[in-house]
Amino acid sequence: MTKRRAVPSRIVTALASAIFACAPAGAAQQPAARAQDLGIPLDGTPGPLDAITDVPGVTVGHATLIRGTGRLSPGKGPVRTGVTAVFPRGRGDLDPVFAGWFSLNGNGEMTGTAWIDDYGLLFYPIAITNTNSVGIVRDALIEWGATRLPDALHCCLPVVAETWDGDLNDIFGFHVKKEHLYAALAGAAGGPVAEGNVGGGTGMQCLGYKGGIGSASRQLPAARGGFTVGALVQCNFGLRRQLRVAGIPVAQEMQVPEPCHDTREPLDTALARDRCAAVTGRKAEPRETEHGSIIAVLATDAPLLPHQLRRVARRAALGVGRMGGTAGAGSGDLFIAFSTGPTGTPDTNGVASVSMLSDDVIDPVYEAAVQATEEAIINAMLAARTMTGANWYRVPALPHAPLRQVLARHGRLRGR
Repeated sequence: MTKRRAVPSRIVTALASAIFACAPAGAAQQPAARAQDLGIPLDGTPGPLDAITDVPGVTVGHATLIRGTGRLSPGKGPVRTGVTAVFPRGRGDLDPVFAGWFSLNGNGEMTGTAWIDDYGLLFYPIAITNTNSVGIVRDALIEWGATRLPDALHCCLPVVAETWDGDLNDIFGFHVKKEHLYAALAGAAGGPVAEGNVGGGTGMQCLGYKGGIGSASRQLPAARGGFTVGALVQCNFGLRRQLRVAGIPVAQEMQVPEPCHDTREPLDTALARDRCAAVTGRKAEPRETEHGSIIAVLATDAPLLPHQLRRVARRAALGVGRMGGTAGAGSGDLFIAFSTGPTGTPDTNGVASVSMLSDDVIDPVYEAAVQATEEAIINAMLAARTMTGANWYRVPALPHAPLRQVLARHGRLRGR
């Protein structure tokens, strides 16, 4: 059996028994680690969990679907997909939060954004899944909210976002169902966030390696407001040659096989070109056209209004850029930010008073958003495990030891 890392009980609870099948057998995987564990020098001060759940009230749940091996059979598998849910105030508090969003490149989908543009309020938990499951997840989220958000003015426009997992997953099999979203919602919890090959990130690739879900946070000092900014990403963008970690183009100095089809079985001509070296005796060619995406969810307890949160959401793009991303034409790079601060209670005249952080002192929040996004992407890649999916397509994990060696050579490990 594939060796799996030990998962804290809180993360098991967050998954809510939502792994509906076992991963295929394979070689031993590297131990779990995060950017801070490996000594990668990143800016800013992480919160206690270094996760979006450091923002008080925020909870995260996943439903993960992994089953089947071998040749793609649409409607049957192999299945490598799932759904992730983020509650801004936790499952027990559906009071709205202020929100804003930003599209760096629009080859993707995030529902509910017209509502966010005009009203600046988020009522539902945010859900993230694969491209072809946006519709079913959106419909299921509306059904889930039917008795919880019955006000017609505020119902029925949830935010559901996606990235493409069609290389590893039977994406046209439409395997994500209502019960999977419900499992993710029921399992949403605070504490450590499960990362890598989980939830919506199960079948994702990032910068030429296995990608998935990642999270991080930054805690501002008291002199700068003491606020927390957290990020959660579904990382599925970029090309291997673009990868930067701590400013170093690390992929160029690591000898890691390209993603490839690990089989001698007959394949379509287009797929057969990417057979693994062990099969053909030659290296698979690196991908040169981007067709992935990234979704970033930014949370903060700083009292920000929707127009400010749009600007915070834009800063996620700078975190993507630090990792080497360029928002290629085939990429859907969509970001949403929300504040858990009060949205105000109207008085008898319908007037609500709200607090707003002055723009004169907002820059530390922007900086924290960039830093948390960057580290969340790194954490997604470090947590992800090598995965083989549809048509025996194998995507390698980012190897920890060679990564540390490259960073050490460039003087970019903490303490060196």
